[in-house]
This record gives sequence, structure tokens and C-alpha cells, in this order.
Amino acid sequence: MNAHAPSAGKDSPTPTGLQLTSLDPDFCADPYPILHRLRAEEPIHRDEVLGRIVFTRHDDVRSILYDLTLWTDPRKSRPNSFVDRFLRDGDNEPSMLLMDEPEHKRLRSLVSGSFTPRAVERWRPRVRAIADRLVNGLEAGQHDLMESLAKPLPSVVIAELLGVDASRHDDFKNWSDGLVAVGFNPSPTEEETARGEESRKCLEDFLLGEIDMRRRNPQDDLLSELLRAQQGDDRLSDYEIFQQCQLLLVAGNVTTTDLIGNGVKALSENPEQQQILRAQPEFLANAVEETLRFDSPVVNSSRTASSDSEFEGTAILKGESLSVSLAAANRDPAIYPDPDRFDVTRKDTHHHAFGGGRHLCLGAHLARLEAQETFSALIQRFRRLEPGSKGHHYAAIPSFRGLKELWLDFLPA
Repeated sequence: MNAHAPSAGKDSPTPTGLQLTSLDPDFCADPYPILHRLRAEEPIHRDEVLGRIVFTRHDDVRSILYDLTLWTDPRKSRPNSFVDRFLRDGDNEPSMLLMDEPEHKRLRSLVSGSFTPRAVERWRPRVRAIADRLVNGLEAGQHDLMESLAKPLPSVVIAELLGVDASRHDDFKNWSDGLVAVGFNPSPTEEETARGEESRKCLEDFLLGEIDMRRRNPQDDLLSELLRAQQGDDRLSDYEIFQQCQLLLVAGNVTTTDLIGNGVKALSENPEQQQILRAQPEFLANAVEETLRFDSPVVNSSRTASSDSEFEGTAILKGESLSVSLAAANRDPAIYPDPDRFDVTRKDTHHHAFGGGRHLCLGAHLARLEAQETFSALIQRFRRLEPGSKGHHYAAIPSFRGLKELWLDFLPA
């Protein structure tokens, strides 16, 4: 079937509600035929079930992401709208990810200096050493890439960047796993919730202690950089530093893990693309950008209308949820030739995988670096990566696309 064509007959209803989330088995397995159909039939779709308007065309998504008049704070959304139901945490102050101005601008200006391309590039030797160590620990044969590499690598990298002593890396990863299990899970179990609360408390106690030590004895690490960050007379409080580290752990771990998993899966299913990278490693950075376009770890993002308005004939009320499909935008055939083909040599790999506007992902450069070094280590160590007999399984986490398991055959060089 042509992936650009509708996945069902014209008489069948346009997919909506949970059918447009990973809680639907078909969407979880492969969202792209469904999103192609939605873009073709109803590119601006009013989802009455989940209380949102869904945008799937590349240029519409860009317009919403870069519209500085829109809100991100869930507390400003209409009751029972998508943002209110899935992103709001009562009346609690949201993380920087969901803040509006001026609070967002203040925090981002204090934190952003540690995440510029130049600042992040300084960490490449450390990230390369971690990727090499984990990849070299893999023997030839069949492994679950997620458990053996994609999940542990980001938490180890963040621990190293924060200056966490190696003897505490296991604790750090356990706390990280506990936070991730509830961070973007719409229906955590009682056990997951309890573990998440305990993990947060342990991480807070640990990091506040580390921050106090860095204040007395600064090091060459991210915690020390955040302590030094200053705009005029304004500095981050200890608790704000902890919150940024927690956000880096939860949001950064999930998305980087999924970026690595989605990219290696695409490479394993396209052996000719692996061969290109082995013969021409200069395409490694491009391969990461193509992964972000082809199978973005974040499926959609949201904004909230700040006033009554109209978008291409669609009436929008103040407080309504505007859901932009990053995954659909990144495979819009009006923008990308042959969008469903994974091509590491593609010339135009621009994408919306990291969002856009003032909320462009702060950790984008670090995620890119981690994926580049992981792909490089795998390509150098193994002659070929092939889909394993145990298959793969996707995680059903709304707004994200990532694998729970990815079994591969690792063939030695």
C-alpha cells in the first residue's frame, strides 16, 4: 500500500481521539499511514474526543510552533481540553518546558549557556568514551538494544556531565528510571507512582547535597556551570538547579533513548544505509538528522490559544488546545521527496523533531551528539546490525514514539 494513500476506505470515519495516539495498537505500531490519511482528508482536524485541534501539514505546524502569541502553560487551557487533561499538574507551577513568559525567558536565559553547540561539543570526548565502553561490552549475537545500550547510555552521560561519582551511577540510573516510569505516563500503577515519588525524593536530596559541595569546591561539570550562571544580579536557586537537572533526566532520557532506538532500527532495516555510513562516516551527523525527520521521538506538541481567532477558516476559541503533529509534518510529501524512505544522504533533513520557537528543545545538541557517537561506535564494532528473531515492541506513551524492546543480531566485524 502507498503510505501516502488513506489506510481505509473513503466511507470509514476519519481517525480521531485515541486512534491518533500510541494508546491505539495500529497507531502505536505505525502511525504514518494514519497521519498521511489525516493530512490528506482533514489537515486541520477538530478532535472532539480529546478536546483539541490537530494540525498535520508541515507549514501549518511551523506556523503554530513559531507563533509567540500562543500559550504553553497548561493552567491557561480550557477545562477538559487536551492540554488541561494530559499536561496540567493541578495548580502547580509547570516545568520550564511548559512555562510562559516572563518566567520561561528568565530560566532559559540562565540555563541556555550550558547547552549551546559550542558548550555541548566540549563533552564529546566523554560521550564518545561512554558510547565506546557500552558498545564494546556487547558481544556478537542477539541483544535487546534498548536494555543493553539505548536506555543506560543517556543516564550515564547525564550523570557524568553533572559530575556524579562513578560509584553512584547505579543509584542515579535507578532514580532516573523511577522518574521516567511516571514522567510521561498517563496511567501509572500505584507501584510506579510510589517508586517515582521515592526516586524524586532521593534524587533531590542527593543533588542538593552535590550542589552544596560544588558551591564550596567548583568542578568542571554541569552543576558547577549552573551555579555560575548569572544574568545581571539574577542567579538560579539551588531548587531551580535541581528542577533543571530533573527535567534533563526525565525529558532528556526518554527522547534520547528513543532517538537511538528509532535510528538503529531504521539502520537495521536498511542495510544499504549502514554500508553508506561505514564507507562514508561523514554522513553520520546527517543520519541522525534523517532519523529525527523519519521517526521523531516526539510525535506531537501542544500550544493553547491566547485569544479567539481563525486559522485558514477554522474558528479557534481562547483556551483551546492546538496539537501539532511533528511526525506528520516531518513526512509531508509537499515538502520532502519520497518522505517514507530512510536516506542518510538526504540533502534536506530539516525537521520539527525538536519543536520550534521559544520552546525549541534546549537539549537538542546534546541528544544529537549522543546519537552520533552511538551510531559511530556501533558501525565501527559490528559488520552488520540485523533485525533479530525476537522482534520489537513499541511503548504506548502518548506524544512519544519509542521502543520497549528492539532485538537485533549483531554480526562481528
